[in-house]
Amino acid sequence: MSDRKSKPQWGRLDADLNRISRMETATAYASRPLVGTGIALAFIVLAALAAMVALGGTPGGIVVVAAAAFGAYMAINIGANDVANNMGPAVGANALSMGAAIAIAAVAESAGALLAGGDVVSTISKGIIDPQSVADTQVFIWAMMAALISSALWVNLATWVGAPVSTTHSVVGGVMGAGIAAAGMSAVDWSTMSAIIASWVISPLLGGVIAALFLALIKHRIQYAPDKIAAARRWVPILVAVMAGTFAIYLSVKGIKKIVKIDLQTALMIGLATALLVWAVTIPWIRRKSEGMENRTKSIKALFGLPLVLSAALLSFAHGANDVANAVGPLAAIVHVSQAGSFAAKVAIPFWVMVIGAFGISFGLFLFGPKLIRMVGSQITKLNPMRAYCVALSAAITVIVASWLGLPVSSTHIAVGGVFGVGFYREWHSERRLRNGRNSRPPAQRLPLEERRRRKLVRRSHFMTIVAAWVITVPAAALMSGVIFSILNSFV
Repeated sequence: MSDRKSKPQWGRLDADLNRISRMETATAYASRPLVGTGIALAFIVLAALAAMVALGGTPGGIVVVAAAAFGAYMAINIGANDVANNMGPAVGANALSMGAAIAIAAVAESAGALLAGGDVVSTISKGIIDPQSVADTQVFIWAMMAALISSALWVNLATWVGAPVSTTHSVVGGVMGAGIAAAGMSAVDWSTMSAIIASWVISPLLGGVIAALFLALIKHRIQYAPDKIAAARRWVPILVAVMAGTFAIYLSVKGIKKIVKIDLQTALMIGLATALLVWAVTIPWIRRKSEGMENRTKSIKALFGLPLVLSAALLSFAHGANDVANAVGPLAAIVHVSQAGSFAAKVAIPFWVMVIGAFGISFGLFLFGPKLIRMVGSQITKLNPMRAYCVALSAAITVIVASWLGLPVSSTHIAVGGVFGVGFYREWHSERRLRNGRNSRPPAQRLPLEERRRRKLVRRSHFMTIVAAWVITVPAAALMSGVIFSILNSFV
């Protein structure tokens, strides 16, 4: 009798334990986003404490502490949004796992910022505001604070929506809005602003066209060749050499300014020498790797895996060297004015400010980066190693061409434009092959015309969301900055 009574009791206990276990699992899943937010807040507090230790006792120290907190917040948002453009294609092409991509990007971004980040930064971002309009130190501090807060808020909102936006354009909008609020519309250099507005169109178009041209080259010279392996042995070393030479030029001109300054002509010679060296080294490597491969497209994709990973790492290094300085520029400007008590067109970036930028990007990438990495890598269009390689190569070439022409371009717009370019080229090329009767599928498996029109290779909803976010980035950041500046200037 006692045995019969004990069984239901143990049964009820097991059921209760199962319920508790499921509740704990659900609680852990629901609280996961809060963990990331908590770690981010802890980093922001640490950045403020670091500023307090460094400058807390000086005049205006409280302002610097507040600016350091917002600078850390901005850096976290850059990591969550901007870095996805470099790693997204590699992850979407399955050349890297999400964890490996985050680890490589965190190391490369931090190394780029700390080893090759610029020594000085313009206090008036991109020269869009007349310096005399904000020459009063108090006005200048609040203008930079408003620009920092508004750009960080805008990038955070864009990340939450799932739209990769330009950090540099967000800062430009923030500085412009604060400048207008401080001194009126006449304070803005509208010719410079018109060049920045033109870059909204030029950056993605140039990136998309170059990426599409490289994909067309790969398709016609390798993928559709009768002997794909022989064609790959001839063309892949050339493409890898182009990538190596391009990155050598890019890093020589843009990425190692802190170590040594190199003019464009010297950088071109370095790029040519690097390309020839890499071409000579890659030929035997591709030959060994392709031995025994089947004569099909899947085999070719494997040859682009390692070059794609290296290009993603180099893009992250270059991004850390260049864009971090732009992002922490307002913080560096506030630190300089608080210490010197005077305005300067260009200021040195203190090492601790660069550390906040570098580590903030790494934290933002680790905690919140996967969302945008998936968006860029797999939710706009389907990528494989060949297509992703075209995107990475296009990003580096476009930045060099734009720098040579003196155009203010956005690395975000270029990279995402490359993804769009690859996707739209695939749509056009697929439809063209169908019209010319070169469909590889048997007639029974071919889709009707209406279904083909409905099934697009580029998701239009993401396309419209991203383009809309690009268009309103500068106005939205400017509006928020103007409001924040007015509040700070009136209540403080």
